[in-house]
Amino acid sequence: MGLSLLGQAAGMFAVTNIDDLLILAVFFGRATGARAWRIVAGQYLGFLGILVVSVVGALGAGLLPEALIPYLGLLPLFLGLRAGWSAWRTRHDDESADGEPSEKAPGPLQVAAVTFANGGDNIGVYVPVFTVAGPGGMTIYAGVFLVGVALWCAAGWFLATRPPVARALSRWGHVVLPVVLMGIGLIILLEGLAG
Repeated sequence: MGLSLLGQAAGMFAVTNIDDLLILAVFFGRATGARAWRIVAGQYLGFLGILVVSVVGALGAGLLPEALIPYLGLLPLFLGLRAGWSAWRTRHDDESADGEPSEKAPGPLQVAAVTFANGGDNIGVYVPVFTVAGPGGMTIYAGVFLVGVALWCAAGWFLATRPPVARALSRWGHVVLPVVLMGIGLIILLEGLAG
């Protein structure tokens, strides 16, 4: 179970943060050399906020009767449907970016605010998963997620220097996220109802 849980945690981190990868690439594209630490610090600060809210939510959800816990899977399912609907509605919108790096890189608090504000889908997925995982599982998920933040920052830095890759993520990330969120929601529902 330990290795399986690590794999699940890594997979969940990757799919719930695919949008952050593109945002990090944009932030790193605006940072120059020594200012990159501001992006990393802000990403960790914002993600720690997401984890705290998720853990508190899971502990509160732990007070629910056990028969209701599988229905927490409706939240990521709903978020996936909403993200899919949003992607469908805006499929013809033109996205424009000037591609010009800014003179001033965003500060850690600006990055943290964007990360936290963009983390609603993360919280919606993490709370029911943490509730089912229990305290030991939550600890493993949190540890893997914090390692994942470091990997995401490195990947964001890499993407900032590879415009074709950033464009591909921008083009397909909106399709992958809804599918994965709906899948997570269905798994929580089906596993909970079967157990």
